[in-house]
Amino acid sequence: MISFLSEFENYFGPLRLLSKITVRTIGAVVTATLIGFIIGPWLIAKLRKLKFGQHYDDDRTGDLAQRFDKKNTPTMGGLLIFFSVFVSTFLWAVPNVWVIVSLFVYTALTAVGFRDDYLKVVKKNRAGISSREKMFWQTLVTVIALGALLWHPMSAVKIRELWVPFIKYPVLAVMPVSALFVLMFLWVVGFSNAINLTDGLDGLAIGCTITVALVYGIMAYVADNVNLVSYLLIGHVPGTGELTVVCGALVGAGMAFLWYNSYPAELFMGDTGSLALGGLIGMIAFMVQQPLTLVIVGGVFVWEAVSVLIQVGWFKYTRRRFGIGQRFFLMAPVHHHFQKQGWPETKVVLRFWVISLMCALAGLGTLKLR
Repeated sequence: MISFLSEFENYFGPLRLLSKITVRTIGAVVTATLIGFIIGPWLIAKLRKLKFGQHYDDDRTGDLAQRFDKKNTPTMGGLLIFFSVFVSTFLWAVPNVWVIVSLFVYTALTAVGFRDDYLKVVKKNRAGISSREKMFWQTLVTVIALGALLWHPMSAVKIRELWVPFIKYPVLAVMPVSALFVLMFLWVVGFSNAINLTDGLDGLAIGCTITVALVYGIMAYVADNVNLVSYLLIGHVPGTGELTVVCGALVGAGMAFLWYNSYPAELFMGDTGSLALGGLIGMIAFMVQQPLTLVIVGGVFVWEAVSVLIQVGWFKYTRRRFGIGQRFFLMAPVHHHFQKQGWPETKVVLRFWVISLMCALAGLGTLKLR
C-alpha cells in the first residue's frame, strides 16, 4: 500500500525509493518487528488471563520440562507472528497473485491451527481437531491456492515448471496438474508437521524459521531479477520479488516472537504458528521454483521429521521381529534425544541454530552450483 507514494516522487524525490523492493523489504522487517514488540506483552497478558496455557501432563515430556515450569506458559503465540506479518505485508508489498496466494494460505492455516489449539487448551481435548479434519482443510487450502495460481496469467505457466537443485534448466517444463498438486500438498503438510515437531524447545522452531525465511527472501528477489537469473541460470518468475517483502515481514515477526519465546519462554507459538508457517514456507518454495531446495535449506525441520519416522518405524519393526519394541533414539524428535544425553536446552537450541544456518548457506550455494 505504501508503495503507491512513489508516484509522487516529483513532489518529493526520496519517495521514489518506495518503488524499490529492497527498501520496502527493510520497511517490512522493521514494521513487523515493532508490531510484534508492541502487541507481545498485551497478547501474553490476555492469553494468561484466559488461561490459554500449554499443558505438560504427558509423561513423555514432563521430565524434560523440569528445569523450568512450562505448564502454564501461554500458547497460540502464532497470532503474534500472524498479525505482524499480515499488517506489515499489507503496508509494504505491492499486491499480486504471489502475495495474495501466500497470504491466503497463511491466513487459512492460521485459522486451522487456532482451532486446533483452542480445542486443546480451552476444551481440554488433547487430540485437538482430528487428523481427518486437519487433512481436509489442508487439502482445500492447497486446491484453492493451486487453482488461483493456475488461473492467473502471471503464474499459470511458471507454477508448472519443476526445477531441481544443481540443474540449469527445468526438469519438467509443464508438470501435470495432478503431480503438481500432490507435490504441493506434501510440501504444505510435510513442513507444517516438521515445524510442529521442531517446536519442542524454547526458541528452536522460530530461530530455524528465520534462517529459512531469509534464504527464500533472497531467492524470491533473485527469481524476479532478469540479470541475476541470467547469471545464475535459474528460472525467471516475474513478480515474485514481492515475496521478498513477505519473507522480510516473516523475519521481523520471527525476531519479535523470539524475544518472548527465548529461554525461558513467555509464549509458545502452538499449532496456530507452526501449522501456518510450514504451509507458508512450503508454498513460497513452489512459487519461486525452489521446492526441492527447501529440503536443504530447511534441513533441521527435515531432520526432526525424519527422526520421528525412524523412531516409529524401528519400534514397529523390532516389536514385530523380536517381540519387544526398541527405540532408535533415546527420544524423538531428535532434539529430545540430545536432552536425554544431558545437553542443556539452551545448548541444543543454539547448536541446532548453527546447523540451520549451515543448511541455509548450503541452500544458497545451490543457486550457483549448476
